[in-house]
Amino acid sequence: MSTATGTTGPRPFPYKLVATDLDGTLLRSDDTVSARTRDALAAATAAGAAHIVVTGRSVPWTRHILDDLGYEGLAVCGQGAQVYHAGEHRLLTSVTLDRQLAGLALSKIEAEAGPLALAASRDGLDGEVLVGAGYRVQEGPLPYVGFEDPGELWSAPLNKVYIQHPELDDDELARVARQTVGNLVDVVMAGPGVVELLPLGLSKATGLSLAARRLKLKAADTIAFGDMPNDIPMFGWAAHGVAMANAHDELKAVAHEITASNDHDGIAVVLEQLLSG
Repeated sequence: MSTATGTTGPRPFPYKLVATDLDGTLLRSDDTVSARTRDALAAATAAGAAHIVVTGRSVPWTRHILDDLGYEGLAVCGQGAQVYHAGEHRLLTSVTLDRQLAGLALSKIEAEAGPLALAASRDGLDGEVLVGAGYRVQEGPLPYVGFEDPGELWSAPLNKVYIQHPELDDDELARVARQTVGNLVDVVMAGPGVVELLPLGLSKATGLSLAARRLKLKAADTIAFGDMPNDIPMFGWAAHGVAMANAHDELKAVAHEITASNDHDGIAVVLEQLLSG
């Protein structure tokens, strides 16, 4: 009896889509992407997978990072509100927040919890981020414009409103806001000091599904990486969700897998294992 002989090549990469959050996930603490992670993503795309950045940042706060990466694919920005074509520098879809509903939501939250510090992200490729008195802005290169007249906040279409409280921490503020106005707007905690009001029903999952559809890809094709509660819907949509070691406990609780931190190339660790079979 004869036996067939031959060599077996590496196992095909099991996913057609790699979705990565930016802050706390793809980006290290110094806002760079390591060479190892760049190489792992390049190897995954060479193996046939598409890479989509899925971030809470609006397009104006994301473009420079994508350009630096040489990234030319689709990006989901603004917590799912915007699908952006990085190679063409073109906004493909955009969802705005109903300003009347947002104003009502804010008044209800303040009636429950007291005065809030506010910021907002205006719609569009060049939409400004407006920051009001008392709002604590994270240090860094991201541009913003201060405002004093509350009417200025509502003078142009918005993707989101940011809220901060002088005493409540992020988790507690998000909980109070969700309980108070969860029937009017969506409330997400997207990072330290970042609690956001979004259009009802909007999430990273809705934006990612739109972008994936354009590539003729499905949830079953997708592995997703993230670190914050705003990534929970994306993990619910994707076939496999990977939380970073530095992730919020709420995301770790629903993750299929936990990898190394963003500062220790957690994305690369997983992709390298998958690529090696």
